[in-house]
Amino acid sequence: MTGFDSYVAIGDSFTEGLNDEWPDGTFRGWADRLAEVLADGRDDFRYANLAVRGKMLDEVMTEQLPVALDIRPDLVTVCAGGNDIIVPGADVDEVAAEFERGVARLREAGIDVLIFTGPDTKGLSVMSILRSKVGIYNAHLWAIADRHGAKVVDLWAMRTLHDGRAWSDDRLHFTPEGHRRIALRAAEVLGVPTEADWREPWPQDSPPATWLTLRRSDLVWTKAHLLPWIRRQLRGESMGDGVSPKRPQLAPLLTATGAATAVTGATALSPEAEPVTAAPQEARPRSA
Repeated sequence: MTGFDSYVAIGDSFTEGLNDEWPDGTFRGWADRLAEVLADGRDDFRYANLAVRGKMLDEVMTEQLPVALDIRPDLVTVCAGGNDIIVPGADVDEVAAEFERGVARLREAGIDVLIFTGPDTKGLSVMSILRSKVGIYNAHLWAIADRHGAKVVDLWAMRTLHDGRAWSDDRLHFTPEGHRRIALRAAEVLGVPTEADWREPWPQDSPPATWLTLRRSDLVWTKAHLLPWIRRQLRGESMGDGVSPKRPQLAPLLTATGAATAVTGATALSPEAEPVTAAPQEARPRSA
């Protein structure tokens, strides 16, 4: 037994699972992988994932938090605010204050809360300019956790995420292996045993990250990811427009044979593995 019978994940693209894709193009991500660990093969474990890519903190707190409070699960994971602090001129202190109000409401309801610091962007070309803002926000998050009795997954301290192979080409989202390691770290923070260790070295014979081998990679990245993001901001658009939560209701975590061990074993990256499934949903639109 893992000590948790129900779990709700709220947040943005990080929690939705970009870019950890199943063969059908849907996203898995660390939260689904963590849910598999918490379920531990039980058919009575229930899970919902309300996260949607591109969501700003106020949207997470007004659209997703009330749903989580109504559900009252044993555990809620919260990761939000990253989209806010990267906006030029954003007040990190104000973002943190809004985040704290949400955590306080969950803890007052008697719900266990797990939050995530931002990762260290020092090794990410161009994105490294955000390092100081992420560091300040992280300091707030640790203080919030201390004041309200929440637990913290410290992505900044995960040196394994400093490897380029943990990051997708967009330098904003993690690869499937990055998500797997984050799920293992989250389980460890919750005191849930796993068969694998997130600290294990990266295979020496695996190829380097694609974005590290591209010629003029910074220019390629700017054209493919930064400029479209700027255009969306100017238009008041979000990559989450028209996207619905992938698991909007608390439901049993149904897995195919062997899927419950996918997080802890090598099968986590197998393209033949079948996804975690819930009640049938309409196909979700994909944003550029």
